[in-house]
Amino acid sequence: MSRSQRKLTYADFLLFPDDGKRHELIDGVHYVTPSPSLTHQELLGRLHLAIGNFLVPRRHLGRVVLSPFDVVMSNHDVVEPDLLFIAGDQQTMITEANVQGPPALVVEILSPGSRRRDQGIKRKLFDEKGVREYWMVDPKGRRVSICRRAGDGTFPLVDTPTLAWDGALTTPLLPGWSLPLRYLFAEI
Repeated sequence: MSRSQRKLTYADFLLFPDDGKRHELIDGVHYVTPSPSLTHQELLGRLHLAIGNFLVPRRHLGRVVLSPFDVVMSNHDVVEPDLLFIAGDQQTMITEANVQGPPALVVEILSPGSRRRDQGIKRKLFDEKGVREYWMVDPKGRRVSICRRAGDGTFPLVDTPTLAWDGALTTPLLPGWSLPLRYLFAEI
């Protein structure tokens, strides 16, 4: 592999500029995403509040973290999901600087600049690295695609609740938690 084709590492990642953009490494390849839109941030804020408020009296279930926060999956795979949930049994993965390993839940808000990557190589990465659940929130389609780790180890798409069907988000990772999509997508 030539010098220009070498896989970048976490050490390289730490040298990227702090320019307000999202920098990620997937299989040693550098990806840059522009700052998010207002709609993106509103959806992200609503999800964070809903999950965070649910967890206040249930701290034993885990912690929810907003981006930007590095998730180091390997020396060549460092991502900054929009939102992540680290389950109660994963707390040793959390450091002050990052999460070392696959969170239980990863959430990405799809945008024109990241949609293909989020639905393709990121979904594949999260499958390979052992993420338990992955939500792809689609503001345009007003739906959420949910991939969940099955008992046999596969990572299939298991549900796609939509606003049109009066769907709600739920997850076995947060027993008793539910968020109707009419609240998530209200006035978006």
